[in-house]
Parts: sequence; C-alpha cells; structure tokens
Amino acid sequence: MRSCLLTIWYLLDPLYFFFTRLTLIDKRQSNVFRVRLTRYKGKEVVLSDGTRIKKNDVLVKIHLHNVKLLKELQPIESAVRRGIMLYQKVYQSMPHLADYINQHKRKDEIKGVVGITMLHKGAARLGFDVITPSSGCYRLFKKAAHIPILYFTAKQLTLKNIPYSCYLFISKEKLMCTYQTEKS
Repeated sequence: MRSCLLTIWYLLDPLYFFFTRLTLIDKRQSNVFRVRLTRYKGKEVVLSDGTRIKKNDVLVKIHLHNVKLLKELQPIESAVRRGIMLYQKVYQSMPHLADYINQHKRKDEIKGVVGITMLHKGAARLGFDVITPSSGCYRLFKKAAHIPILYFTAKQLTLKNIPYSCYLFISKEKLMCTYQTEKS
C-alpha cells in the first residue's frame, strides 16, 4: 500500500513543483533542496548572529524534495540511519544553496534562508536557528500537512508521535561564511 501511494505521490510531484513555483538550485541528483524567493510574513526574529528578520524581508524558502528522499531512504530500516543519511544529504546540499544565493540577481535583497520542518534535530549543527512559530493555528496546520511524510517514514503513526514543525533560519552571511568557503 505504501509503495503504491509513494508512486502516486512521485507522479503528482511535478504538479506540486509547478504550482508552488519552486526552482531546482542544482540539477545534480545529490541535491535535496528546491527553493523559491518569498517575503517573510511572521513576527520579527533575531537570529543567533544578530541578524533581524522582519516582516516583508526577502528570504529564500527551502523545501526538501520529500518524495525523492523517501524513495532513497525507504529501504533503510533503521530510523537512526535514515536520520544520519538525511543529515548528510542536507549538509552536502548547503554549498549549492550558498552558490544559488550568491549568483541570484536579487542577492543583495536576500537576508537569509527559511524553511519549516518537523525534522529539526541536528539543524543547529548545520548552522540553522530553530524557532517555533508563534501562531498555534499555523503550527497545527503544518502538523497536519506533514502527516503524509510521517506515514511513509514512521513504523506506527499515532497523533502523539507527530512532532510540531519549527522554522529553520540561517542568515545569508552565516550561510556564506559556513558553506561557501567549503566549496573552494
């Protein structure tokens, strides 16, 4: 049943990609990010490096290519091993994200990167600030929206084991300092 649903998701993913106006930052198969520019609409946030993210600041919103990751990680039985593999894939994609921003025509406007995910363990080690959204309705909405992903990754899905989603922020400067130099 899960493999059938995953195949359907895989077939519908190009429509999602189109309607959400996502862009691939790198055509290589190893990259796990799809991105788009967005204007931040939440409350002001001060990141650990002192960067202030205010309403209407331009950010690069990152999306994990979930269906691709699920297909790659599905054969791995151990949840710990899947987590390690996911961490490594995100880590390897970060320099490409830095290059994407550095080469973007609006790079001077971009203040940083934002994502929202329930997979926030280890995000701080990647340089992200993990921040809980202030709106309870938004947290609940995102929790519900992430149920399909959990269905494919969790052995048993119960309402109690669905984690809340958090924002992941990293300033453009921190991203460049941490990841752009690694590519050289």
